[in-house]
Amino acid sequence: MRFATVEYQGKTFVASVDKAGKKVMPLSVGDINAVFRGDRCEAKGPAIALASVKLKAPMLPLRNIMCVGKNYHEHAKEFSASGFDSSSTGAADAIPTAPIIFTKVPQSVIGPDEPIRYPTGVSDQLDYEAELAVIIGQGGRGIAKSDALGHVWGYTIINDVTARDLQARHKQWFLGKSMDSFAPMGPWCVTADEVDLATAGIRCWVNGELRQDAKIADLIFDIPTLIATISAGITLMPGDIIATGTPAGVGIGFKPPKFLQKGDVVAMEVDGIGRLTNPVQ
Repeated sequence: MRFATVEYQGKTFVASVDKAGKKVMPLSVGDINAVFRGDRCEAKGPAIALASVKLKAPMLPLRNIMCVGKNYHEHAKEFSASGFDSSSTGAADAIPTAPIIFTKVPQSVIGPDEPIRYPTGVSDQLDYEAELAVIIGQGGRGIAKSDALGHVWGYTIINDVTARDLQARHKQWFLGKSMDSFAPMGPWCVTADEVDLATAGIRCWVNGELRQDAKIADLIFDIPTLIATISAGITLMPGDIIATGTPAGVGIGFKPPKFLQKGDVVAMEVDGIGRLTNPVQ
């Protein structure tokens, strides 16, 4: 199933999205986090044409988004070779031996078609990163890898927008990842059964040019490993988000780099979820 947060006739509410992607059905819950908790929700009113509503960010995370760096082999190599990677000293340690975890603030989240704000005067090396994001349903601490997928409610798409110059200058990733509008999310959230982790592809286009094209199965550290690693000492809660990392093809992977500019349009897809599109302004 698909669940969205939509705006219609001046009201914002949670709705389910039909399989064809043509209609939404308002639901009785006041917040999408109730869906992740497993609270009872029922249809509330008639279906509405999807074209008549504005899709908002499907959720505003209750706490920082947990993100994974360098989690595809080819991206880890391109990042290490780019000169922007303060976590690596060269090819010998380009591939991490344990998950690299950082966070983005919830306030960086925006929805489909909302503009990524170009940070004039702060950064001029803006980059895109298409990522599958895991949404936790059943929380817990010390979750075993063998049990981890049972704690996944579902998935959405996140664009882990990054100011590369800030990432390099500060020798850490928080500031360069957490600026306003740096976490486009959507177009909606889907339950775990909608995404086949063994076959699903992930892709990104900038101005119609295909930049990223990979399989979720190419992750260095798979989703059970990420959940087990994070929950070893941190209690995960319903609605927590884990952005699983981006494949090769980001702007700094090109020579010269292809940084985002005002007027660019970034679109990304994950099979089983849909397409997330945002302009840069």
